[in-house]
Amino acid sequence: MNARLALIIIAQFLLYVSACRADTVYLKNGRSLEGFVKSQDENSLEIEVKGGTVKFNNSQIKGIDKSAPEEENAIRERWEKENTEARARMLRQQIEEQSRPRGVELAVSGHNIVVDVLLNKKVEARFVLDTGASYTIITKDIAKKLGFKVDGVKSDMSLQVADGRKIEAKHVVLESVRVEKSEAKNVDASVMLDDKIKMDFGDGLLGMSFLKQFNFKIDLKNKKLILEKL
Repeated sequence: MNARLALIIIAQFLLYVSACRADTVYLKNGRSLEGFVKSQDENSLEIEVKGGTVKFNNSQIKGIDKSAPEEENAIRERWEKENTEARARMLRQQIEEQSRPRGVELAVSGHNIVVDVLLNKKVEARFVLDTGASYTIITKDIAKKLGFKVDGVKSDMSLQVADGRKIEAKHVVLESVRVEKSEAKNVDASVMLDDKIKMDFGDGLLGMSFLKQFNFKIDLKNKKLILEKL
């Protein structure tokens, strides 16, 4: 097959697909709907459309323009292509949205910078921002709210906090840590197992296991944390 003949065949196929039409249901309110009639009885009609199925009472229908049976496959292929392109556009938009630098409002409490976080999309907490902490640290109480079983478990790591004390902790992985609209997934964290130790960081520390997933900048003058997804 030469190139000219191939182009002619492709052009004819595209012309056929564009000319194919689905069943068209005309409603008495002036609207019309394209799809494939799945069933119709004396009371109602059910039509399959690109996004699912729709059911109408026969009293709502003015008329139906039926498509040829051989047109259905071409139309379904077109629908699938349009759905795939729409999903790809949505994914690109989500990636662009997540990659956009965002400014997070910070609060200052004493010598600490405090930020509100949402853990695993269900537990709200207030963390102290700590770029010197390798891990994000959560208290035992917050761990329980997240559903972690921490009573009676053995520690598997030891942490040294800012004042030099060492604390026993349990390694966990947080499915999601969200600071306003900036989200990091699968964040390594440590649960403080000794709830008698009083630490000056509220519900926990937001450490580098979260921050390393972003280009970040702390703007103390304007009390903002700038996060840009890597």
